[in-house]
Amino acid sequence: MFSPAVLGFAAASGTGKTSLLTKIIPLLKAHNLQIGVIKHSHHDFEIDQSDKDSFRLREAGATPVMLVSRYRRAIISELPAVLDISLAEQIAAFPKAGLDLILVEGFRHEPYPKIELCRPSLGKPLLYTEDPSIIAIASDEPLSTPPNLPSLDLNDPQSIAKFIIEIFLERERD
Repeated sequence: MFSPAVLGFAAASGTGKTSLLTKIIPLLKAHNLQIGVIKHSHHDFEIDQSDKDSFRLREAGATPVMLVSRYRRAIISELPAVLDISLAEQIAAFPKAGLDLILVEGFRHEPYPKIELCRPSLGKPLLYTEDPSIIAIASDEPLSTPPNLPSLDLNDPQSIAKFIIEIFLERERD
């Protein structure tokens, strides 16, 4: 589908998507996988500070603005005020060189492979019933799911990383 492979994590806000990703990424990196992340935000945000030159240059009308040091690079681009952005557009703009896997947090309504995170105690409806691109469910409680939909333990990042490596990435390579 995409190169590198793209795998999303979909769930209601407050389910623990970012917390899980921060545990899974080091486990995947331990298998020599190069990982990138795209996180969708529904809110406006600033990664720059108003007293910095890069902010002032952007405010003056430059877009994109690239801020570079010997340690990291950030590209800040203003986007037109459209109704929504697509994952495909963001993947096209994402620096993919050397990556094995792009993990995505959000874009849950788009058709790409996703693991649904579920905490039944939150009382949120399951997404898999309306989204055929969900390939597994990670829950903190046992769920009754279809036999073709793997159930993972949300509290066991090691098993989720194993699923990504042994099932998802293998299937993507075929």
